[in-house]
Amino acid sequence: MAIDAPLDVYRDVVRPEWIDTNDHMNVGYYLVVFDLATDEFMRWVGLGQEYRRAHHVTTFCLEAHVTYHREAREGDPLRFTTQLLGHDAKRLHYIHAMYHARDGYLVATNELTSLHVALATRRSAAMAPDILARLAAIQKAHDALPRPPQVGRVMGLAARTG
Repeated sequence: MAIDAPLDVYRDVVRPEWIDTNDHMNVGYYLVVFDLATDEFMRWVGLGQEYRRAHHVTTFCLEAHVTYHREAREGDPLRFTTQLLGHDAKRLHYIHAMYHARDGYLVATNELTSLHVALATRRSAAMAPDILARLAAIQKAHDALPRPPQVGRVMGLAARTG
């Protein structure tokens, strides 16, 4: 099976209900649409609804960072890429990039760490061996990609001089 590097399948459009009083996509809806991209990514790596139901597991988001680069307006077509940055037996580290699908510019990024969780205990649990093998293959393909500059950014204000 060919490995997309990065994954580039999820598409959406900025919906009217996502628009705020500034006439652009509201900050909260960036997280909504990035979450929809996460659903597609999880399905692609093998952690979709079928796997979750069969193994009585899920994933929880441990941390998320969003960077905003350009506005998204009502009706704008969106294209999402996802790059696996790292993983271990229980965690995934990945980043989504949201692009304007027609004009090609970067709109925003969303860097996340997710935890694989057993539903019975609500505690972390190792992923199935076949999922870990799939992740290893994806990791190998994605490690060849440049690391996005938004990865690992720290938020804060630079000290003023003078």
